[in-house]
Amino acid sequence: MMDENKQVNNTSQQLGEPIEVSMTSDSPAPTNPNVSGAGWFPEQVTTPDKLSEDTTISPENGVPATDTTELETAAVAELTQQIESLKVQLEERGTQYMRIAADFENYRKRTSKEKEDLDLQVKRNTILELLPIVDNFERARAHLKPQTDGEMTIHKSYQGVYKQLVESLKRLGVSPMRPEGEQFDPNVHEAVMREATDEHPEGTVLEELVRGYYLGDRVLRHSMVKVAAPKEDTSPVQQDQSSAKS
Repeated sequence: MMDENKQVNNTSQQLGEPIEVSMTSDSPAPTNPNVSGAGWFPEQVTTPDKLSEDTTISPENGVPATDTTELETAAVAELTQQIESLKVQLEERGTQYMRIAADFENYRKRTSKEKEDLDLQVKRNTILELLPIVDNFERARAHLKPQTDGEMTIHKSYQGVYKQLVESLKRLGVSPMRPEGEQFDPNVHEAVMREATDEHPEGTVLEELVRGYYLGDRVLRHSMVKVAAPKEDTSPVQQDQSSAKS
């Protein structure tokens, strides 16, 4: 057995391989799990002496932290841009809503005013058709003088109808004018006669010939009146000349 070991050692020296010294003749040669089958020395593992100071490997996905930060920054910038765009759209929608609300409010006011004017015009036309009847009742009351009990009964009957008609007009907002003694106003009066007098200033309403009426605060029918005019002065010289000619 010793001769065989020596022969093996001599062969290994000739091949340039390391000499293995056997401690015992019967024990197998020790094996190293880190040594490859090609030789005794382990494989050389090349590792970088120093990693880049600015590069950090993310344990989750193996992406450098700098790249992750750039992605997050880009995502935040995109979300910020979307938020700003949504804010602009919200402001535009708010402006449109305010404009539509204002237009609707103006439309509502306009239609309400038109409806009121239409109702007033219909009421005005209807009452104007009834006013001549009221005038006839007033003329009859001024001219008729009942003498007997039967005539008085008839007079009271139609005066009751006249009173009922006047009360209905009052409930509709109709009120009569009282122009006597007031200064003539062409907005509410219509002058149909002039009377020369020195008892009243010029332009004073002396008498109401046809009664005028208001509907609310508007003129329903103008009052026909007689207006005072200045009295012409006649001097004594002019009177003597007139007598001499005659």
